Amino acid sequence: MNNLDIYPQTDIQRRKFMEWIGLSSLALAIPGISLSGCTSGRFQEVEKQDFKNVFDLERLSRKVMGDDAIEYLNGGADDLKTVKANLEGYDKIQIRARVLIDVSNISTKVELFGQSLETPIILSPVGFQKFFHQEGEVATAKAAASRKHQMMLSTVSNYSVSEVAAAYGPNLWFQLYPTPDRKITKILLEKAEQAGCPVCVLTVDTPVVGNRETSATTLFKLIDAGELKMGNLDGILPEGMKFTDMTVTWEIIDWLRANCNMKIVIKGIVTREDAALALLHGVDGIIVSNHGGRQLESNRGTIECLPEIVEEVKGRIPVLIDGGIRRGTDIFKALAMGANAVCIGRPFCWGLGALGQEGVEIALDIPKAELIRDMQLAGTPSIEKITGDFVVVQ
Repeated sequence: MNNLDIYPQTDIQRRKFMEWIGLSSLALAIPGISLSGCTSGRFQEVEKQDFKNVFDLERLSRKVMGDDAIEYLNGGADDLKTVKANLEGYDKIQIRARVLIDVSNISTKVELFGQSLETPIILSPVGFQKFFHQEGEVATAKAAASRKHQMMLSTVSNYSVSEVAAAYGPNLWFQLYPTPDRKITKILLEKAEQAGCPVCVLTVDTPVVGNRETSATTLFKLIDAGELKMGNLDGILPEGMKFTDMTVTWEIIDWLRANCNMKIVIKGIVTREDAALALLHGVDGIIVSNHGGRQLESNRGTIECLPEIVEEVKGRIPVLIDGGIRRGTDIFKALAMGANAVCIGRPFCWGLGALGQEGVEIALDIPKAELIRDMQLAGTPSIEKITGDFVVVQ
């Protein structure tokens, strides 16, 4: 079966045309093709100012990527109630601002896993980024590096960990899905370590894939046809084998310790009981996550899960959070509720889909600028000053 049998003719023509011109999906610098003020292959400074928030990037990315890609990116499990809960959880938290404090110098630096980071805003692992832009994770890595943000790379990235690390530089974090065959998992760990990754982020909330009714059919057609290869798994994943494991238990932590030298962070913890077990098994960090609302339809936002986990951990290991973070005030609230850092996914992917590397840079600049402004208005000149005294939950 060839591509003509699989894809709508218009979709093939669009993809082949973009491949031919060798540019991003905005078709920059081609006479007669213009979107939102793009000229000469670059977005003019005056046009960049039109992006007032990340939602402006979302709107542009829909125009550029099309409904299929944006619905996949924004989608979640079942009726999207958990996606909504992630967002609405922040509306239940009020900020208690202090005044008459010198906020002329603001520091957003944090220390995590032996690294000094310029900002607590970290890029979550998002798979199949080439579906949003042809440079995919490489464009994201270049943007993250240029803006000095920590990046996590997904197991199911289209570009391999070595390719992305070459674009990002040292200290890229690697997200791991444990495959049913530990030999394959071991190969993935070796690839990550060879690429210089100091942290392995083990995702634990995907024994099976959630009921994602809005998943894009085009994405899976492209994967099945070999048009979107998984760079880390290409050539090592037997045909028909899934990259999730229904049998995995807490013993995998010991196995990881025996098979890699990276720090082990668990992503997908949402209860105090599992936080306690994570401590018992000696993990180096926790990411409070419900997979962006794409797995279990729990109706529970991650910011609502955070307090019990922070209380259980008591500062012994870092606690990060993702899900529903769209504004600087969301970041401020999460930090005040006890998170050491926050992770964003959809916002930077909107930027990627809209403008490639430049769009990701904009998507990172906006929340950081918002956070700095919010810290000034709240009277907190550094991240460590953002404590629970600055918020109240309704």
